[in-house]
Amino acid sequence: MDISFLVIEGNIGSGKTSLSNRISEDFQAKLILEKFADNPFLPKFYQDPERFSFPLELSFLAERYNQLKRELSDRDLFHQLTVADYFFMKSLIFAQNTLAEDEYQLYRKFFEIIYDKHPKPDLYVYLHLPENRLIENIRKRGREYEQEIDEKYLKKISEGYFRFFRQQNDFPIVIIDTRNIDFVESQADYEKLIDVIFHKSYNLGVNRVIL
Repeated sequence: MDISFLVIEGNIGSGKTSLSNRISEDFQAKLILEKFADNPFLPKFYQDPERFSFPLELSFLAERYNQLKRELSDRDLFHQLTVADYFFMKSLIFAQNTLAEDEYQLYRKFFEIIYDKHPKPDLYVYLHLPENRLIENIRKRGREYEQEIDEKYLKKISEGYFRFFRQQNDFPIVIIDTRNIDFVESQADYEKLIDVIFHKSYNLGVNRVIL
């Protein structure tokens, strides 16, 4: 499969950034990582979601738009592959689960104005893990502001992604169940994942793989 723009996504703690980094190194790909660590609203949101959800989601929307517009409109001639650890639709998925209904409807108007202006990926990969495994990974990496995340919140995020998948036929989506592999620690498991991503062909819309 000929891929020039690859998106690696997943719920919080799925390993999407680790995999994106590894692919970038191994394939000399241009890497686009979501910039969230410096967002001043993120720690505040986890402490008081009701108060800070709207400014948080608006700030992410602006940052994601500006970053993707900058990085994807100026493709690096020295890199044939661009890999990103998020897709712009992520903004709407998270907002739907964090905002009150009136805030979400306002937010969606802003989102729809700019969504169609972004290029679509040649392949969208979603790393799927059950919520209890996501919690284990979140605890392991030890980011202080993430420690209050619970399985209920993660389940809502997963459901939001799958609602999006059911409505999407513009590009191939590969949902990979990774509960039985450890692509971070195991080279063999990583190579299995690479084979699924780069050496298979997929139809538009949803495709499912269990490793």
